[in-house]
Formats: sequence, C-alpha cells, structure tokens
Amino acid sequence: MKFKLTILLAAIILFLAACSSEQGSKTENIDQKETEKTESKVEGLTSTSTETLTGNEFDLVAKEVSHPLNSEVTVTAWTINGSVPGAQIRVKEGEKVKINLKNELPDPTSIHWHGIPVPNEMDGIPGVTQNAVQPGETFTYEFTATVPGTYMYHSHQEAVSQMDKGLYGSFVVEPKEKTYDRDYTIMLDEWMSNQAESESMGESMDEMDGMDHSNMSGMNQDSSSETDEHGSESMGHDMSGYDIFTMNGKSGDAIEPLKVKEGETVRIRLANVGYMSHNIHLHGHKFKVVAVDGQELNEPKEIEDELITIAPGERYDIEFIANNPGEWYLECHGDMEGTEGMKALIQYEGNSDSADQSNQSESLPVFNFANYGGAAAGEFTLEQEYDIEYTMDLNGNDMDNIWSINGKSFPDIDGLTVKEGDLIKVTLKNNSPEGADHPMHLHGHFFQVLSKNGKPLEGSPILKDTINLKSGDEYVVTFKADNPGNWLFHCHDLHHATAGMVDLIKYDGFEPNFTPDPNANNKPE
Repeated sequence: MKFKLTILLAAIILFLAACSSEQGSKTENIDQKETEKTESKVEGLTSTSTETLTGNEFDLVAKEVSHPLNSEVTVTAWTINGSVPGAQIRVKEGEKVKINLKNELPDPTSIHWHGIPVPNEMDGIPGVTQNAVQPGETFTYEFTATVPGTYMYHSHQEAVSQMDKGLYGSFVVEPKEKTYDRDYTIMLDEWMSNQAESESMGESMDEMDGMDHSNMSGMNQDSSSETDEHGSESMGHDMSGYDIFTMNGKSGDAIEPLKVKEGETVRIRLANVGYMSHNIHLHGHKFKVVAVDGQELNEPKEIEDELITIAPGERYDIEFIANNPGEWYLECHGDMEGTEGMKALIQYEGNSDSADQSNQSESLPVFNFANYGGAAAGEFTLEQEYDIEYTMDLNGNDMDNIWSINGKSFPDIDGLTVKEGDLIKVTLKNNSPEGADHPMHLHGHFFQVLSKNGKPLEGSPILKDTINLKSGDEYVVTFKADNPGNWLFHCHDLHHATAGMVDLIKYDGFEPNFTPDPNANNKPE
C-alpha cells in the first residue's frame, strides 16, 4: 500500500511540475502530437517558432498567453495554439479540410479564412454567417481548399482589437506542382510597447462598434492627425502608438534568420495582417513577384532593388535564386519608430560572412503590378457587357472618424443584391482626404483588376481579393457571382471598418442556415 501511495504521490508531483512550466515557451498541437519546432535565443530570451499543421483535420485553440516581441517587451497576446502568429495550416490543393476551433478566451470569437473561397456558412462572420463562438464552446469549419495560394486566417469578431492582440495565422494551399526548393511565410504586423495604450484603443473602437454609425458625428475625436512614411494618416485613430513592427510576431534580433543553400529557389510569402502598409526590400538578389493575394502571375520578370508595398490584408509571393552567398536582409523601408525592427536575415548555410549594411531609409522605386509580367487574356475585359455595374464611393473625414460607402455606414447600408451567375463590374473610388488609404477586401470571391486611374492594366492578368486605394485612386474590378451567400466587402484597415466602411454583397434568394442569437454578442468587425 505504501509503495502504491509513493508512486501516486510521485505521479502527482510530476504532473504539477509539468503544469507549472512557463506558458509560451513551447507551442503544442492540442492533441499533443509532436511538431517540429525551431528555437532561437536572443539575449537570454527563448522563443519557439510557430508550429506547422498538415493533413486534413486540425484542432485550433484560441487562448491567451504571454508573448515576447523582443528581448525587452513582452505582451499579453490572444493566440491560436499559443503562438503569434498562430499555427500555420498547410494543405494540398483539392483537399477537404475540417477545422475545430475551441474558444478558451474570455470573449466570443470566430475565424475568417481570408482570401479562401469557402462556402458562405464557413466564412466566420458573426451575425452574418454564424453566431460568435462563446467562451468554452467549439465550432467546426469544413471546406475544400480548391485554389492554391497564400492566405491568412484571423478573428472577425471585434477584429480591430482581437487581431491587434495576435489572433491570426497563415494558411497555405500547396499546388500540385512546386516551383521552389524552400518556402518561408512572413506575417507583417505592428504592436504597441505600451500595451495599456493598445488595449485602451481597442476598447474605444469596440465601444464605437456598438454605436449607431449614423449618429457618430458628435463624438469627440483628436483632430491632430499624423502621417507615416507610407502616407497613412491617423484619421481619427492615432497610429503613432504602434512602435514595434514585427515579422512572425518577433522584432529585431528576435526574428529567426531565413536559411538558404546556394543554388536553391526560395519562395517567401509576405502577408500583411496589420493596419499599416509596409515597404519590403530584398537585398543582394534579383527576384520575381510570382503571386499576388495567392494568385500566380503570368511570366513574372526579374526585378531588383524595388520595394514591395504590402497593404493590410494583401499577400505577395516572391521567388529568388540563392546565387549570392553571404548574409543579406529582407527588410522594411521607412522612418517610423518601429521600422528598424522589421528585418529578417537571409543566411546562407555554411557561410560565415557578416551581414550587409541595412539602409531602411533608402529611397527606392515601388513595384507596380499594373504593368508587370507577360501579357495574356484574362477572363474579363473593360469592353464586355456586365449584368451589374456598381460604384463604391469610399469616403470619410479626419475629424469624426466616420467612414462610409456611398454615403452610408455599416450596418445602416443598402448593400448590393446580385443573382448567381451575374457578371459584376465595380468601380472603387477613394474620395477620402489625403493620406487615408483603404485596402478593400471582398469575401468569398476573387476579382480581376481591369484598370487603375482610368488606364487599363498591361502585362499579367491580376486576380486579387484585397486592393489598396490611396486618396484619389480609382480602380475598376470585376467578378462573377459564383458563390451564393451574404459577403462582406470592406476596408481592411479595421479601424475604418469598425467605424462604418463595410458593404454587403447579397445573393438574391439566399437564406443563411443559422439563426442570429441576440445573446451571442455578434460583432462582425
């Protein structure tokens, strides 16, 4: 009996010791399966890289952890499976996937599969396609990954604050045939070293989300707006507090090097999950832009020393041949406080050369997809007939933080009603004041970009799901209504979306297969 008690006590002690280990030092799949991870040590700080999940069924847990951004700043983050970014999901083209989301957060949440054409009931929009997943509850998403490419997933419940806390990850649908030897994903984001300020901003936006958007002009806003190096004015929300820029949830020396071997073809998937545009430069190599928003380009051409400007919600895939041994940087250019920390070392294996000199304030030309790649016929043209022609006037002002489409702010909008099979041409116009960018994201569909500022596109056809409009810009895009449902078309600067810049594409006769629960606290932005 004493022997059995001794064994029992020893087992309890071992269990308690395991439970008391530091949270965040290791990321595990919730079914306790072994996952390959890489550790990096920076001035005494040990971090574990994001796990990669493969297969066709996944368990995701939304939970709060302590997350180090660098050797000096640790934040309380909301995560998927305990890391920022959350676990990367990688599936094969054509694979049917099942994803179980368990919510261990104190608030309701959801997951939106950004850019992936899923059935409407799987889109993850509380109050539009489902009820928010309550604390302690589980929701299962099921869809077929029909289109290969680089995508993201993130909360769409009070997303302006939940994404700000780290509730996002990457999703890669691998093509049947690969063109590369090594594959990296880099998620770009911004954080506040003063987390209390960040949480205060999130609470403020949450309060606005629950208000009548048509009666917001009486709000007291700070009319002093600042402009960052990307030309993005604060427009009622002060962006200057974001002073730490991250790649894959880390900043500065905490960012893991990207290791390559000489002769390899390397693909880097750049995804912007933050609220600012970032200008990314690859040092020491010529490269090709092979995909935008996950969609491959026709006959991409080699370019060198050009900045890839990536707006919130956008993804750009680049490929290069590792033919210049040494240590080089993949870095953000600009002069904001957080810019310096957004750079990753590209390190050739077996090479001991020191890194090249970073020059993040250097002025370089900006890549333009409107005249890039080999010319080819797209599915749509400017001259053909369309069933619906629709204009979206994107507007707002820097005094009241009211943002509208065609003069109306969500949820008090008319939306656009379409029929399945309709061909739809949309003219997007940014009539907001100088400095207000609007990266417009369409759920459930890809659109073809036909013209920019009155000039037809040249080169490769461009298919996207998110397009950034600077003040004064006008784009004409078109898509086919081939995915029945109710779909958001909104600004992915979620401060703007929360303050009203959301439209709705509604299929005639479509009925959602869920009943909105008034007690679910559904907040789709």
